[in-house]
Parts: sequence; structure tokens; C-alpha cells
Amino acid sequence: MIKSVVMLAGLVSASVFAQPASAESGGSLQIIVSKDTQSLTIYDGGQVVAKSKVSTGKAGHTTPSGIFSILEKKKYHESNLYSNAPMPWMQRLTWSGIALHEGKVPNYPASHGCVRLPSEFARTLFQMTERGAHVIISDREITPFSINHAALFKPELPAEDGQLLSDAQLRPATIDPALAPTEVALATLPKAGASAKVVLEDIPPLRILITRRGMRETVLDAQALLNDLGFDTGIPDGQIGKQTISAINGFKRWKGLETKGELVTAEFLEKLYASAGKGEPPLGQIMVRQKFKPMFEAPVTIHDPDRALGTHFFEATKVNRFGGKAEWQALTMENHISPTTMKMLGITDQSGVDGPDAAAKALDRITIPDNIRRKINLLISEGASITISDTGLGPETGDGTDFITVTRKAPRA
Repeated sequence: MIKSVVMLAGLVSASVFAQPASAESGGSLQIIVSKDTQSLTIYDGGQVVAKSKVSTGKAGHTTPSGIFSILEKKKYHESNLYSNAPMPWMQRLTWSGIALHEGKVPNYPASHGCVRLPSEFARTLFQMTERGAHVIISDREITPFSINHAALFKPELPAEDGQLLSDAQLRPATIDPALAPTEVALATLPKAGASAKVVLEDIPPLRILITRRGMRETVLDAQALLNDLGFDTGIPDGQIGKQTISAINGFKRWKGLETKGELVTAEFLEKLYASAGKGEPPLGQIMVRQKFKPMFEAPVTIHDPDRALGTHFFEATKVNRFGGKAEWQALTMENHISPTTMKMLGITDQSGVDGPDAAAKALDRITIPDNIRRKINLLISEGASITISDTGLGPETGDGTDFITVTRKAPRA
């Protein structure tokens, strides 16, 4: 995902105040901006590679905190918002206007929301990165750490019979043909005793979000179940239109439920899932993207749903697809949930979401169906990432983005 940073070894600038270390070419880097220290740190497998001072948003123009990806790169760009202000070495993080770019870097927040970088460092960082590279912006200084957990994905090879990866029963999104799953190509054996040559093509890294279900996901599955039971909602799309309303009310009349008031209630969902033989309605959702496009999504189980999961980020490094191994680096970020949002999500306790073992505890509480896990294992490659969050798809996530998770600092007591 990010090119080798050996080029940084010779970088001399007043803005770089950590001694750059040469990085192995196979390492995955993490770019972390800390607003409280006004610094940017590049990590390679947990080791600091380089560090620079930055300038983030001033009062009234606060730089958002969260998990971002580089969406667009331009050597020279002019602001669409602030009088065509020059933005050399621009690396866009949101389509609403937040970016990394060269600019004046005093020892305090001074920008209109972007992350300003010193001139030489901005150019060098631009040369190192590619579209899709993750950038983490945090209110406080955080450090990635190595994590081992049974719930994290491990690469697998396709079955010898050439099983197609799309055979898994999932809810697909519209998939770009260019993203078709890779199969293992076995060369024809020229004679008895010859060995098979296994060729694996590169797989672009997956972007995975595990979160609580929103109304869209709930309605989407309800539509599918209603259709299966003979209540026609049309093509499931997650939207509550006239046909869906009619189908829901028809089901409610069948089960003797109240048709007035709130349409999609917990009682309705429980009856619907029971009638379809599906058990309890799921509370979690896993969504997968690749190259800024949706691939598929599916329900997952969140245990102890009244407790907040917190916000955690994981990135795969040193992926050995033949050996079935991957190492993971993790981060836990502060993300305050307002009382209103807690009530909406059914959360009564958000304690313990930012401790040293919070990421592992969040993984403990998530159960992913086996067919979904295998589907993802077959596609895991260097730089694949997982975000866990309580708050669903944020407003910055859309067409042409990875999953963008904006975090919020707790209000002062």
C-alpha cells in the first residue's frame, strides 16, 4: 500500500525530528497525526520511521479526528473553499475538503481544517504513498501495537477444485469486474512426478467495517425475509417505500401486531425472524470494500450489545498467503458517544472502551459466520484493514471512499 521509505533515510529538515530508519520493502506503514502534539508519525510494524511537526485546524476550523484513507493525490491543487489557496503535494482524506498538503507550519494549530506539512516532508511523503493508504488523526498521541487474536483474519488459499470465491452466500454489492476474486492457477503437469506451480495474483487490500446495524441494514434484511414469506417488498434496497410499508403491515396483521405508530419495531423484527426460522435478529453488520467500492456485507453477532464496543483499527502486515499467516497492528481511539446516540443504539455502558486490552475485548464480543470468515480469509492481503465502531457508516463514507470513521472527543467535565 505504501512504498518503501528508505528514501527518508537521507531526508534532512528541521521539520523531521525523529531519526528516520530504513524500512523493509515488505512492511506496511501507518501514518498517524496527533493533534495534541501537532505531529505526524510514520510507523513500520510498530517502529517509528519518521516524524514531522504539522499544523492542524485552528479554533472554528477543527481538523476532524478519525480513520481516513488517501482518496486523491495532486502535486499541485488550489482550495475550492478558501480563495484558491495553494495546496502543493495535496493528499485528499475526505471529499468535503480535508487533506494533507504543504503549508506554513507554526508551533500551533493554524489551518482551516487540513493538516499542513513542511515543504520537504510534504513532497517526500507524497512520493511514498499511494491512493488508499490509511491516515489516522487522533486527538491525543497514540501508538500502534502488535495484537494476536483468534478473531483476526488469516489468509487461506482457494480449494484445489478451483472453487470460486463468489460461491459464499453473502449479500453482494455492485462489484467491479476488475475486482473479481483471484483463483490459484495450477500449471499443467508435463509428466508424472512433476510438481504443480502455484501462481497467486496480487489482491488489492480489503477495507472491513464491523459496526452496529443501522436502519438501512435492518430494513434490507427484513425486505428479503418478507419476500421469502410471500409479502412482496420488491427488490430489497434498504429503503422504506410504499411497497415495503404495505408488506410490513400485511405481516403485522397476519401476526396480530399493531399497525399504527412506529413501523419497524423490535417486536415486529422478533416475529419476522422467528417466522422465517432465523433466530434472533442480528445487531451487528460486517461490510467489505475494495478499491473504494463496496463488495459485500452480512450480519454478525455482537455479544453484550448494551456495552459499547469502542473504536479500534487493525491493519494486516507481513501477510504470507502460502503459509496462512498474517501479523496485525492495532490502535484504539477515543470516540465519545452522546447520550442520545447511546439510547438510539441501545447502549447503556461505554466504560472500558479505551484501555490497553480494549481492542482484544471488542474482538471477543464479535462472532462472524464461518462462510463470511472464509470469504474474507481468501482475500486477505498486505495492508488489509478492519475498523470496529459502534456508530455505523459515517456521513463521509460514500462513493469513491473507503470506510471513513470520524471520532469525537469527550466533552470536558
